[in-house]
Amino acid sequence: MPPDPSLQLSDSEIAELREQLVRAVARTCPGWLAADADDLVQVALLKVLDLARRREGTPEFSSFYLRRTAHSAVVDEIRRRRRRGEVPLDEGPGMDDRPAPAADPERLSSDSELGRAISGCLETLIRPRKLAVTLHLQGHRIREVGELLGWSAKRAENLIYRGLDDLRGCLDRKGFGR
Repeated sequence: MPPDPSLQLSDSEIAELREQLVRAVARTCPGWLAADADDLVQVALLKVLDLARRREGTPEFSSFYLRRTAHSAVVDEIRRRRRRGEVPLDEGPGMDDRPAPAADPERLSSDSELGRAISGCLETLIRPRKLAVTLHLQGHRIREVGELLGWSAKRAENLIYRGLDDLRGCLDRKGFGR
């Protein structure tokens, strides 16, 4: 990747920032999130480099600022996972020695049918609604959908709600009503 001409930091300075952030994330990151530590370092580094681009001259970053940025990246990831209902395998409910209950074949079958119906109905939506609804169903918030697709939050919101309405109508017609 070619260097950004607006960035006043050398490659060695960026490498040093990264090393400091690696240490800061390692101190902040809980064990169940350790597998994602490299991603968290990258997020924190991007925040630091973004600030460096906005400042005039070569910026100096205190170790406090770097620790705070790393902490912020870790907390944001924890909140994101909680919002989406993600639970680490080694700390989740039911992770004791009891055997898992047997899967109900009828429930598995109906869930499978519903999944196929949702996929089929998504295919009938116009492309912008399909994209917006798919991201929404994957757990992205309206603002995130807008950012990911390069739309305003209002456009993303309209497409999500209209797409969800179309999806409900299609599922109702297929017999999967409320």
